Amino acid sequence: MALLALGLPPDFLMRPMLAGTRGAARKKTLVCLFQRGAVDGLSMVVPFGDQGYYAGRSNIAITAPRAGAEGTALDLDGFFGLHPAMGSLTELYSRGEMAVIHAVGSPHPSRSHFDAQEFMELGTPGQKSTPDGWLNRVLQEVECTDCRGRTLADGAAHEADHTLGQVGMATASTVPALRGVAMGTATPAAMKGDHPTLAIPDLSRFGVRDGAAGSAFERLYRTEMGDAVNSAADEAFDAVDLLEHLDPSTYRPANGAVYPNGEFGRSLQQIAQLIKADVGVEVAFADIGGWDTHANQGGAQGQLSRRLGEFSGGIAGLYRDLGDRMDDVVILTMSEFGRTVRQNGTGGTDHGHANCMLALGGGVHGGRVLGDWPGLDRKQLYEGRDLAVTTDFRDVFAEIVEGHVGAERLDRIFPGHTLDRTKYRGILG
Repeated sequence: MALLALGLPPDFLMRPMLAGTRGAARKKTLVCLFQRGAVDGLSMVVPFGDQGYYAGRSNIAITAPRAGAEGTALDLDGFFGLHPAMGSLTELYSRGEMAVIHAVGSPHPSRSHFDAQEFMELGTPGQKSTPDGWLNRVLQEVECTDCRGRTLADGAAHEADHTLGQVGMATASTVPALRGVAMGTATPAAMKGDHPTLAIPDLSRFGVRDGAAGSAFERLYRTEMGDAVNSAADEAFDAVDLLEHLDPSTYRPANGAVYPNGEFGRSLQQIAQLIKADVGVEVAFADIGGWDTHANQGGAQGQLSRRLGEFSGGIAGLYRDLGDRMDDVVILTMSEFGRTVRQNGTGGTDHGHANCMLALGGGVHGGRVLGDWPGLDRKQLYEGRDLAVTTDFRDVFAEIVEGHVGAERLDRIFPGHTLDRTKYRGILG
């Protein structure tokens, strides 16, 4: 129990890796990227065909596409365009491998970053008492590979079988903790819950033996508590060593992929490394901050542009690096809410309502901007100031986890939400 509390369950990691992970069957993987701080979706995917966009933005609006001109929106469909800093994604869109879902968000009116992020990660808008995150519930509900029809949600006995190595622990595909991986120092709310997951700040420093924390861990378990506990501790340490031996310093991205410098680019590169190592990752999570642009947001140039360049460059790098493995991967982006249609007095935007998401990869029916556009005339705005929500973010999540990951009990994954498949936007082909 203490090992589990520290997030280092030995059998979850050790047994399959000792057996070798290269032979594990390739899985369907969902990579979720959270833009924390509320990105301005109206500059990320510009509705240049709606004059209401320009009416409220005197010097931060992105100019409509114009042949031969630089710094203009990158035309997607004659009405919407990508921010000019996101040119690395235009080829994926034109190949039909990226879709945009616009005017998507939460039905809850909160403009609090903390609350809105929690509602989105729990998958229960307006309800903070939900005990686990929606991605953890996905892991609980999706059938565990090699378990012959049983699911991790079938009860504690089945989970105990995994812990004791009694059900197919010969391959990485049956390691619960490796099914869900978050890049960061702490487990995000979306990944918290009964199903074990790993939070990895950096593969090159992943482990517990270094420093005071590692020494304390070893002292705790290398006692006279009994051979079983000591053996478990040894296996835990050996498992960490094996994961460390993935050695990011020797990893070389494939297909000429280049990741942006910084934490976000490193996180995506290490997600690619984990996926290609066939250790059984089904859900991967990373986030990137810096989107709360209340002042000096900029237009085609400036702080938002730089952040969007890093964001899109990271996605393009991950996509290229994974190559044909993208047939089994969907990348989904999200942010807690959008920003106001009108710019404020300091050249920025304030907390808004609806936003946009991107979906890329295997099975995505892309080359389209999806959703019902509500319009940007004042009478069409939410509370007279924001883009209105016409797609509930839970319907986007549900469509992806049902169609790509294979989840069936959506009522368990999104409790309290009446799912209506006619509201799906056709993200997957």
